[in-house]
Amino acid sequence: MEFNHINFAQVLEELRDTARLQGNMLTSEQLKEAFDQWKLDKEQMTLVQNYFRSHHIGIDELGDLEENLSGEDANFLEMYLEELRALPTVSDGEKRAVMMSAFAGDKNAQAKLIEIFLPQVVEISKLYAGQGIFVEDLIGEGNVAVTAAVSMLDCVEGIDEIEGFVGKMIMDAMEELIREGSDNYQFDENVLNKVNDVNDKARELYDSFLRKVTVGEVAQELGISEDEVREAMEFSANRIDYIAQ
Repeated sequence: MEFNHINFAQVLEELRDTARLQGNMLTSEQLKEAFDQWKLDKEQMTLVQNYFRSHHIGIDELGDLEENLSGEDANFLEMYLEELRALPTVSDGEKRAVMMSAFAGDKNAQAKLIEIFLPQVVEISKLYAGQGIFVEDLIGEGNVAVTAAVSMLDCVEGIDEIEGFVGKMIMDAMEELIREGSDNYQFDENVLNKVNDVNDKARELYDSFLRKVTVGEVAQELGISEDEVREAMEFSANRIDYIAQ
């Protein structure tokens, strides 16, 4: 079969989602089945396995979730888990009874179900640790997702689907938070680069002309618009001293 980078990337993403649902683990059989269409040789399959291991996903064994945690994240989790231990424990039978009542619309049961799912939010947060977002923020977003999911139980067909539905809502919320953080970081980095470029070029021209330069002169030298130069000046709080105000 002809190699298709887009399809290959989609399979990788789907397998990452599958791994998270399985405690950050994939089986060799799952990998073989997923990539069978490309007829990967042993060396190529090893590279695929190494890719998943680099994302802390175990092959035929659970991934080490604690490995992703920074010292700050680990300290927060220890304190937060201590708070959760104060909550009453429930058996599998009690949990199912609560889900039945919550599914039927009982508000007290829905509130209890949110409480029951809080430890699961913590476990899922470990899957996304080390990706630029504090675990505290991941848990906060996950808790909001649990509350929203429990209020939307009419979207599932029966109680056997509730746990998967809530888990998916939690993961989607955390992934969106990570995407937003990544986008904001990229935006900040681009702005910072532009400020540095404008400042460096203005200083270079200042040294050549022995005077403060104009916005137009900097824009022409950098091949950007005057508005972009002014935008960079604004983001620098007008601290680019080489440009005449």
